[in-house]
Amino acid sequence: MTILNTTFNTTFNTAPFSKIKDADYLPAFKIAIDEAKAEIDAIITTEAAPTFENTIEALEFSGQQLDRISHIFFNLNSAETNDDIQKIAQQVSPLLSEFSNDITLNEALFKRVKAVYDQKSNLNLTVEQQTLLDKKYKSFSRNGANLSDDDKQKLREIDKQLSQLSLKFGENVLAETNNFEMLVSDQNELSGLPEGVLEAAKQLAESKDKEGWLFTLDYPSYIPFMTYADNRELRKKLAIAAGKKAFKGDALDNQENVLQIVKLRFERAQLLGYKTHANFVLEERMAKTPEKVESFLQELLEKAKPAALKEFNELQDFAKDLDGIDILQKWDSAYYSEKLKHKRFDLDDEKLKPYLKLENVINGSFKIAQKLFGLEFEEITTIDKYHEDVLTYKVTDAEGEFISVFYADFFPRPGKRNGAWMTSYKPQYVKDGHNERPHISIVCNFTKPTKTKPSLLTFNEVTTLFHEFGHALHGMLANTTYPSLSGTSVFWDFVELPSQIFENWCYEKEALELFAKHYQTGELIPMDLVQKIKDSAAFHEGMQTLRQLSFGLLDMSWHGIDPTAITNVKAHELKAFENTQLYPDVAENCMSTSFSHIFQGGYSSGYYSYKWAEVLDADAFEYFKEKGIFNKEVATKFKDNILSQGGIENPMVLYKRFRGKEPQPEALLKRAGLIEK
Repeated sequence: MTILNTTFNTTFNTAPFSKIKDADYLPAFKIAIDEAKAEIDAIITTEAAPTFENTIEALEFSGQQLDRISHIFFNLNSAETNDDIQKIAQQVSPLLSEFSNDITLNEALFKRVKAVYDQKSNLNLTVEQQTLLDKKYKSFSRNGANLSDDDKQKLREIDKQLSQLSLKFGENVLAETNNFEMLVSDQNELSGLPEGVLEAAKQLAESKDKEGWLFTLDYPSYIPFMTYADNRELRKKLAIAAGKKAFKGDALDNQENVLQIVKLRFERAQLLGYKTHANFVLEERMAKTPEKVESFLQELLEKAKPAALKEFNELQDFAKDLDGIDILQKWDSAYYSEKLKHKRFDLDDEKLKPYLKLENVINGSFKIAQKLFGLEFEEITTIDKYHEDVLTYKVTDAEGEFISVFYADFFPRPGKRNGAWMTSYKPQYVKDGHNERPHISIVCNFTKPTKTKPSLLTFNEVTTLFHEFGHALHGMLANTTYPSLSGTSVFWDFVELPSQIFENWCYEKEALELFAKHYQTGELIPMDLVQKIKDSAAFHEGMQTLRQLSFGLLDMSWHGIDPTAITNVKAHELKAFENTQLYPDVAENCMSTSFSHIFQGGYSSGYYSYKWAEVLDADAFEYFKEKGIFNKEVATKFKDNILSQGGIENPMVLYKRFRGKEPQPEALLKRAGLIEK
């Protein structure tokens, strides 16, 4: 028995991170799996006829200890990993995959679930109960319950392999990110870089006992370098290093992992009676079919490509006039875009950063949540944390009722993967009349404070924080009965609505006035800067849209076909990018080998959902703008119909209940400047 297998005697029942040893995880998982198996056995062996309560609800609330341990362990494997945790993950993943198969391929259990499902029209269930019953039945039928014994064994093998391959893919990407360093000893080679970036690079070098300025592939180091460094050769060096992660033909190469993952996913889909992996995945999405996704992406491509080509040609002419650049390369993109934006709008991130101190931006997001949804955030120190950088908050509503625990983890470190994400350590649900509140976390990789400056964010980092905080609100405000329908447990192409709509407040004067204050003087951000932010919001939106569409099309090219004949990852990728490519290809670079969203995260056949959700968020924010961005009536409708409802109903039903109609793409196209306003 380990501490992970006990009831946590902690504030709000939070995870006791400091008391958990790495060696606890494997035995804890094994104990919890045995316990969950016993709970399943109890459901099967009960003599009473199958009912919603003794079968479906019992199944829903089984394995809670195992879920809790999994949340803690896999969250740390992303945010604070080490060699031991990665080894344990490789041992644990097959065990969990096997256990999951033990449930979905259990004939006696499926028989009971099917007995309830077959009489659902006579059961007088609530909408949420009907959804849960459908979900439980499909979790069996979509995962092999109707297969022969031989095929069930094949499925087990495939799932085991896939769980290990995805982990290996992610480990390789993290190792590649951590392995690359670019040390520059001559400051003259660093012209163009802002003082804060230089100071951070100097500090990083000192922390590793090196002389000079150290740059890495972590976003807070990589993005400013690519945006501001005048030295084109060094930009090229850094860009190529980022682009060839896990594409070097060495022990950390992911090409074979990619090919194996897509082939196994296809094999699995075929085994279950689906044409492709995308057909399998999209059956449980708003989009429903690969054809619908393809037509959605192509329709946006038709609108975005002319704008993207126009923007690209302008950028190429600008770079040629400015520096005599004949052929614009990928490592020129951010650099000349920033210069052109500065020329066109007299706006650059360095002017904005003093007004975007991290602590002020966090408090600003809290104030907006308070004005919209009546939430209060209080920083507390009585909660254990897994790293000293993590901030911990108690969230309450306007009546002082406890709503959620909130963790915020903002800075890069070696044990943390790149990017930004929201996750949970404990879901919300109602059991035995008690509303269990969630423990929600956001994880980002922002610019760290230096010896002389606090953490000052770029505007892009501000929108990232607001994006993840939007996801967090979806988790925090959850108010459903069943954990598997709670918070962000919704259709994948709906999950980005709460995150993407929250980004809109970053561009609004009334919202910026709440937090955009100079970190030294306290002066409010000048309104001409606010106007410039709004004016520049659609800058290069054509190229940005094309880029997002290219990722969605690449995803579908791997998962919407039979991939068994693919032998060359790079050649396949080039073909997928054919209609969206603007810059010359870089032979030694490949995106797929580090495309963690689709090969490690949950976005396979789902990357299109970012754009899909943009249609929803632009349409939804139009409603706020019509009534006022802090309008209580609209905010309450959004909370009551979207944020609190999780996945208890079809998302389009929930959306129409909030908006009164289906979403229209015009709002997105207008916002992006792709059609006339």
